[in-house]
Order: sequence, then structure tokens, then C-alpha cells
Amino acid sequence: MSAREAGWEHFETEADVGVRAWGSTRADAFAQAVLGVFALIVKPDEVAERERREVRAQADSPERLLVNWINECLYVHEIEGFVVHRVEVGACTATLVHATLHGEEMDASRHRFGTIVKAATMHRLVVVEREGRHEVRVIVDV
Repeated sequence: MSAREAGWEHFETEADVGVRAWGSTRADAFAQAVLGVFALIVKPDEVAERERREVRAQADSPERLLVNWINECLYVHEIEGFVVHRVEVGACTATLVHATLHGEEMDASRHRFGTIVKAATMHRLVVVEREGRHEVRVIVDV
């Protein structure tokens, strides 16, 4: 695996934004996907790790789990104004993910607000493992 063992990037899509994330485990890829989504809202390097939020999601497949997981994290942002610097996944199976979001509440004096992200979608969703590398691709409605 390359020096960039885990990471994320945005990709172009018609009306929304795509996030591609990868890691050596599914947990790493899921964590990177959430970081990529939250980076649309506010740059992670502008966010301090002042507080934590626990987030859990369940589903009947890895693909639905990724969507549910991202949407649960977005729910925390929508309800509490919480933004993320780091994601620590404690458990990640094919049907369950449990993690801690490290960050803080949005502060207009320090954070430059970016894109409003409404939800993760099932459109062109990918959750794969190839040669020991886990990769996910998700399109978010903005």
C-alpha cells in the first residue's frame, strides 16, 4: 500500500458531490468517508478536538451501512452544529459501525462555513475490498 494508507478525496458528479475514501480496513475507509463529507462543511484543520460524540449505525449490507453511518453523523451536525476534526471507529462489521467523532460545535468566528450537505445517497454507491485495501465511494446531496 502507498504512503497514503488512508485518505479521502472529492470527485465531480452532476449536481452533487462525491467522496472516495480508502484505508487498510473497512473501519478506516468509513472514518475517512465521514472526514471527506465533513470537509465539505468546514475544513478539518480549522476544527479543534474539544468534544466528542458517539455515533452508531446499523444496516443489512455494507453499502446501506455506509449511507446510514454518514447520515447519522450528519444528523449530529444538523441538530448540534457539531463539526469534525477526527473520527475514531471502535467497531465496524458488515452491518454495524460504532465510532467517536472528535471535534466541536460550529463557531462562526473561527470556522469558514462551506457547503450544506443534506444526506448521503445510494446513487453509484461502492463498498469494496481489493488486495487488502478497502475503498468506498458515496455521493452526497448538497
